[in-house]
Amino acid sequence: MDRPAATLTRPRTGAPVRVKPRATPRYTGPALVLTGGVIALYALFFLWPGVLGLLYSFTSYHGYGPLRFIGLENYTSLATDPTFYAALGRTFVYTLFSVPLGYVLSLTMAVALTNATAKGKSAARVIFFLPWLVSPIVTGVIWRWLFGENFGFVNFVIGELGGHPAPWATNANLSLLVVIFASAWAGAAFNMLLFISALRNVPVSLYEAAQLDGANAWQRFARITIPAIRPTSLLVILLLTMGQMKEFALIQALNNGGPGTQNQLIVQYIYTTGFAKSQVGYASAASMVLLVILMGIALVQIAISRRSES
Repeated sequence: MDRPAATLTRPRTGAPVRVKPRATPRYTGPALVLTGGVIALYALFFLWPGVLGLLYSFTSYHGYGPLRFIGLENYTSLATDPTFYAALGRTFVYTLFSVPLGYVLSLTMAVALTNATAKGKSAARVIFFLPWLVSPIVTGVIWRWLFGENFGFVNFVIGELGGHPAPWATNANLSLLVVIFASAWAGAAFNMLLFISALRNVPVSLYEAAQLDGANAWQRFARITIPAIRPTSLLVILLLTMGQMKEFALIQALNNGGPGTQNQLIVQYIYTTGFAKSQVGYASAASMVLLVILMGIALVQIAISRRSES
């Protein structure tokens, strides 16, 4: 912390006297302890597992026994593994649809809650935020109950209205569609809070000036709101992309990547390969490939963000 500058006071005798600034207490001890704790936790829960994963990716390790180095064999096998490519492709498709949906849903809720003429904001905020308080496993169970083929609430309503029940679990496309909507619903609350904070920082004078110029509500939203919240939008898109590429618990609880393995995403593929098939080395190589892809996406989005800010 910077020390306050020395000040000059003039006593009654007329001669200026330099007053020594008061010493500012230094909190170097607690700061070092906290910094050391963060570094230790980072090394224990991120760096060390990452180093182990990289090491295992060059071995035929099965989770037990000695390590046997096989070089790049796991990576060359991945390059010709159709199951790996299928899981990776489905992950991209899932991310491609779920990120825009989550973005639009969270922004819509934020705009509704910051509208000056909206009623019942407090109750709506609690309702919108409830999904964020529920764990992904519980979210998956809730949506599984809603879209179950034989016992689901949605098919019950469709049947009562005279329609035919939809194959939400046995049709791969419908099953993936349910997962996309469930993940967008579950993650919208946190992004909604980010958008609310950004929307409140937009100067009201801009809207008033635009309204005086005859701009309607959509024109004010498109030409003032969207450009003003662009940094937050990029942050939300980055967080959503990273989260959806690593989605696991919700899908595991909702349909287990089904029907069969038709909707198995890349993290489920890694989990099944590493734990169910005891191919820890091979799964570690797949994890390293996913890490490189995520880092590439993050770097691209950060570059776009910096270019936008400049």
